[in-house]
Amino acid sequence: MKLTLPCLLALALLAGCVTRPPPATTFTLVRHAEKVPDGSKDPELTPAGLARADALAVRLADAPLDAVYSTDFRRTQQTAAPTARGHHLTVITYDAKESAADFSTRLKREHAGQSVLVVGHSNTIPGIASALCSCAVAEMSEAEYDRLTTVRIAADGKATLEEGRQ
Repeated sequence: MKLTLPCLLALALLAGCVTRPPPATTFTLVRHAEKVPDGSKDPELTPAGLARADALAVRLADAPLDAVYSTDFRRTQQTAAPTARGHHLTVITYDAKESAADFSTRLKREHAGQSVLVVGHSNTIPGIASALCSCAVAEMSEAEYDRLTTVRIAADGKATLEEGRQ
């Protein structure tokens, strides 16, 4: 049976109507790795911290990643760097003093449908995660370096929170 030109055009138009739902937006949030206890405001990572940063890069090596954010401190930059390098990305610096609500709003706006790693601090990561998912997130102690928090936001805006260990 031969298809006529009008039938082919109708089929092409119908095919264009089939749409895929937009992809989920995924945020992976971690605190910087172990820092040197030198009493300074901007210490570097310890050898264990550098190893943890490398392990994070290995863990996220096969994950799609569109952006990597870090505060401007050495410990957060050093934690983010191996993962960013592995994905051929540049670390985007954000202000640790920016409110969690403002930062999460910006992240959701600028990275809808993407996957993003955010490296922060024990006093910022829970708040950012909470603002992203509009849910309660446990505080983080100063001694906790291995929490890995994932917030997934579906196309309909529904957010889910997953917490695990690195």
